[in-house]
Amino acid sequence: MRRLMNAWPTFWAAGIRILEWDDDFRRIRVRLARPNALTSNAFGTQYGGSLFSMTDPFFAIMLIEHLGRDHSVWDRRAEIEFVSPGRTAVTAEMSISAADVEEIRAAAATGEKVLRWFGCDVVGTDGAVVARVRKQVYVRRRRDDAEA
Repeated sequence: MRRLMNAWPTFWAAGIRILEWDDDFRRIRVRLARPNALTSNAFGTQYGGSLFSMTDPFFAIMLIEHLGRDHSVWDRRAEIEFVSPGRTAVTAEMSISAADVEEIRAAAATGEKVLRWFGCDVVGTDGAVVARVRKQVYVRRRRDDAEA
């Protein structure tokens, strides 16, 4: 999955690279290359769209891997807070605990929708937080045709 996502043109062209993807789908670490003429904004710093894109699909992917295909999982809402200019390469680490998964599974067991926020910091090579990203994920247990 990591190799496939790293070859995805959207990530590749923006300088986004998945550095680590744990086998248990609980933690993913992503890097956005140092800004250059093709990837920086008008001020020579990290383009905000790339900062967001580097975190975009991962919480939903991790959840669907753990909940299974009998659940619908979608990104519902997202927020990004730009904290400081990104002048270096940046990384973000996203993780989901076993407790998070079980909490969501239990809440979705009745077929009701579940909305859950997850977040991560985007950090420069100097350790400074460049951005804070929050994603709200929608989860609903799918109904069997026999139950509908």
